[in-house]
Amino acid sequence: MELFLQQVFNGVMLGSTYAIVALGLTMVFGILHVPNFAHGQMYMLGAYVCFFLVTIFGFAYWPALAVSAIVLALAGVVLEFLVFKPVRNAGGITPFISALGALIILENAVVVLWGPEGHRIPNPYPGIIDAFGITMSTQRLLVIGVAMGLIVLLQIFIKKTTLGSTIEAVAQNKEGATLVGINVNRVSSLTFAISTGLAAVAACLVAPIFMISPSMGSLVGMKAFVIVILGGLGSIPGAIVGGLILGLIEAIGGGYFSAAYKDVFGFGALVLILAIRPTGLFGKEIKGR
Repeated sequence: MELFLQQVFNGVMLGSTYAIVALGLTMVFGILHVPNFAHGQMYMLGAYVCFFLVTIFGFAYWPALAVSAIVLALAGVVLEFLVFKPVRNAGGITPFISALGALIILENAVVVLWGPEGHRIPNPYPGIIDAFGITMSTQRLLVIGVAMGLIVLLQIFIKKTTLGSTIEAVAQNKEGATLVGINVNRVSSLTFAISTGLAAVAACLVAPIFMISPSMGSLVGMKAFVIVILGGLGSIPGAIVGGLILGLIEAIGGGYFSAAYKDVFGFGALVLILAIRPTGLFGKEIKGR
């Protein structure tokens, strides 16, 4: 039982992180209906910005996290303007190729600038808490707390504010939103800023726990896509639930069998759920797509 509870705790921590990353990805998909393949690389850049702020410029951890989120939010606006806006109305696979190009450029630019070796941010909260047979590091508890807080704040922002309502309106009907005077370009830029800012926060939260490297974004980005598909394309509740499901499956599967196969368990769950419900847990069938 103690092993199970330990893996549940680890799974909630992983799932909370995945959910934050997937939330940004599903918001962008809801606006553009095109997956941002470079989302994982923005996550990776967020970790690097936080690392350099802490280790080179001497920032404390929380100010570094905040600055990293702001920097990556601005980078998201630039990414949308340079990569996605020019091909927004293009048909076929053009937007997909554009997104893949951004992925390749960002990852290789980091390798060229800072090398392929891994780095780690010094853990600001190295304490350990033992309770109910579970060993919980303070940093992992903070990851869960901050992630859950961000999820709640994002839901309030989307449902209770004017800006959030415009994002929902554009996601539901872009043409109708334009007709009632909503500036779709500004909403798209705002959505990218929120998306990449969330990715940066997620990266900074786990950077003291896991090694950061130029390739870290590829796997996390792939898992974010798995979560978005699991939860249903464009569904914010689906991204939250999907992230927690994937985190729990990875942790419990890795704890009881082998950590080497944790990704297999996650992708296996994707296949199983889609076989039962092709639109995902919260997805709706969209005709003609």
